[in-house]
Amino acid sequence: MPNESPSAWVNHTVTPEEAGRTVQDILTGPMSVSRRMIQRLTRAKGLQHNRRAAWLKSKVRAGDVVSARLNPAESAGLPPVEMDLRIVHEDAEVLAVDKPPFLLVHPTSPEPDRTLAHGVAHHLERRGVHAKVHPVHRIDRDTSGLVVFAKTGHAHHRLDLQLRAGELKREYLALVDGVVEGERGVIDAPIGRDPRNPVLRVVRKDGDAAVTRWEVAERYAGATLLRLELETGRTHQIRVHLLHAGHPVLGDRQYGRKGLHLIKRQALHASHLAFAHPTSGEPIRLDAAPAPDMQTAIHILGVAAAD
Repeated sequence: MPNESPSAWVNHTVTPEEAGRTVQDILTGPMSVSRRMIQRLTRAKGLQHNRRAAWLKSKVRAGDVVSARLNPAESAGLPPVEMDLRIVHEDAEVLAVDKPPFLLVHPTSPEPDRTLAHGVAHHLERRGVHAKVHPVHRIDRDTSGLVVFAKTGHAHHRLDLQLRAGELKREYLALVDGVVEGERGVIDAPIGRDPRNPVLRVVRKDGDAAVTRWEVAERYAGATLLRLELETGRTHQIRVHLLHAGHPVLGDRQYGRKGLHLIKRQALHASHLAFAHPTSGEPIRLDAAPAPDMQTAIHILGVAAAD
């Protein structure tokens, strides 16, 4: 595979409205470069103002060009592990992977040595890309579906801003216990740690705000396929919210324990992602079909409903 350049200049042309601001204002404002990254680029001579070394306090004029070399080579950080990756999208800044179930996105302790991030590290190494592995968000070990990685620190910063602002749209499919009434709705319930088990989460008044939107995709005999959109990203949010609503996710051994005969893990799949490209701003929309075990469960429920 062809090598990719470990560094690239990103340029911003100053608008009339931005005239009179400083180079640093342009970097932290419209270019969304973090202050930590500015410090690194200053040391590495990675900032320019009209193709000359930039002074952060210099005032800019309309038409000036502020440039930053935003992809400095970095150590990968994780040992590469060869594995089959289902890559849904890849460019110089972004990598999106359809994660299988039963695989952690990233190590949660020093012990795990075979996670999706290890596989991404191997993929980047093979392509000659020297970059840290930056998952922009995570999904649970037993949840399948789309996960986005940033190939550069700057791309991670820009995508993280979208995630925090709710501009990185995440949609899921879930098979839940029971026939859900109504066609769509919102679950707005704060989530915090379960006082009886700190590994788990529960709906509690003093928890963090959490909002999940849902829509019925299909109804079966005793089960429902839902489309869900996250407005917040709390730990186990969908699973906790659906249990709270009286419709736990099928196969979930931690929340509800319903449908364990049908699927061996929670029937939850990250099916859709939408965000703006961190450099170009172009809209990116990604989709991934449910994993085979969830497709089988859907088929079984569909056949039973037809009988």
